[in-house]
Amino acid sequence: MTRFPFDIVGFDLDGTLLDTHEDLAAAVNHALAQVGRAPVPASEVRKLVGGGAKLMLERALTLTGGVPEAELPRLHAELLRFYGDNIAIRTELFPGGLAMLDGLAARDVKLAVVTNKVEKLAVRLLDELALSGRFFTIIGGDTLGPGRSKPRPDLLDEMIRRARDLGGGGRAAYVGDSSFDTGAARAAGLPCVAVGFGFNDMPVGELGASAVIGHFDELIGALEGLRPDPSR
Repeated sequence: MTRFPFDIVGFDLDGTLLDTHEDLAAAVNHALAQVGRAPVPASEVRKLVGGGAKLMLERALTLTGGVPEAELPRLHAELLRFYGDNIAIRTELFPGGLAMLDGLAARDVKLAVVTNKVEKLAVRLLDELALSGRFFTIIGGDTLGPGRSKPRPDLLDEMIRRARDLGGGGRAAYVGDSSFDTGAARAAGLPCVAVGFGFNDMPVGELGASAVIGHFDELIGALEGLRPDPSR
């Protein structure tokens, strides 16, 4: 059998691995209600995701009348509290996700989650869905401290460092759905597969990904058609 081209495959979480938009919408609308704002439909919240919960909230506030700067820290905290308490009510893997993860594991690929979601919430969500054990590491937007989330390369660099600490190789690829993901992969020198079914913040063909898929059934084949950075 031809060797699989990657030792590590990292995944964004919201809109890539998991369809979280309904639970995120509930949390956003809970926060909006604290300042008397009208709710944003869940279908619209899909378009607001990317860059972390604070940016999602700011976008929702902008849509509903503007950002009350003095209230923003309280609303952000309330959003996170509500979301943490209701994190996996309607969230699920995108179609084909479980078989895809099994297929990569069968090829001895180390799997990681690298997300701009707060790390403790990412871990809690994956725990709730009984998925945490599939990943050798779960890295959140706050894991390395302020200012180091995607689209900076820092989180992806940390993913590779942790894999090497476990005795693994560094040939890595990333899978995401937004410009934050493709930007981080590009900055880290990694090929990136974009999912067309995610919370894309621009047309998926304009994200600058190495490959685009429309279903997780296509991911392993897409990765087999890519080549890792030879310097890794």
